[in-house]
Amino acid sequence: MYNVLILAEQALSPGDAAEVISLHEEIEEPRHYHVLIPCENAQLRVETALGALGASEVLAAPPVVVDPVDAEKAQESIDSQAENAVTVSTAALQALGNEATGEFSRDDPIDCLERVAQSRSADEVIVMTRPHVVAEFFHVDWTSKARRRLRVPVLHLIEHEPLDAEAGSGQGITGM
Repeated sequence: MYNVLILAEQALSPGDAAEVISLHEEIEEPRHYHVLIPCENAQLRVETALGALGASEVLAAPPVVVDPVDAEKAQESIDSQAENAVTVSTAALQALGNEATGEFSRDDPIDCLERVAQSRSADEVIVMTRPHVVAEFFHVDWTSKARRRLRVPVLHLIEHEPLDAEAGSGQGITGM
């Protein structure tokens, strides 16, 4: 089995899936695609934002109180969007006759990618993102980080724009 791990910033469109599949047409052994969609950790986001407000004491801003229930609701929404992106992505790959599974994670995308690549014995990693010119220039993008940490080929592809709202509902799940 030839195992391909796909780290995607948003749900794969049918065009994305076709592009990925086309890269492996000459591989005669069965192929398995595993999609990894990173998502935000709502509690960490709140803690980071509050930490950034630490200077508010100097600026005399009122204290900020965060309801843990609000963070839970936000996380549920984020997780739901990420789960939908995984479902859309695996369905796009399966529609082309391929075996595909997927998952989402709140962990650091590259840490998670490394862990999943090892546990699934990935033969290849494909990173699919929107263009991130500055991050790519300074080699701090996901692809550059993955190339430094993984011992398998890593290819970067630019994601297509979603054709409809349903396919794009996972858009904006995470940032670089």
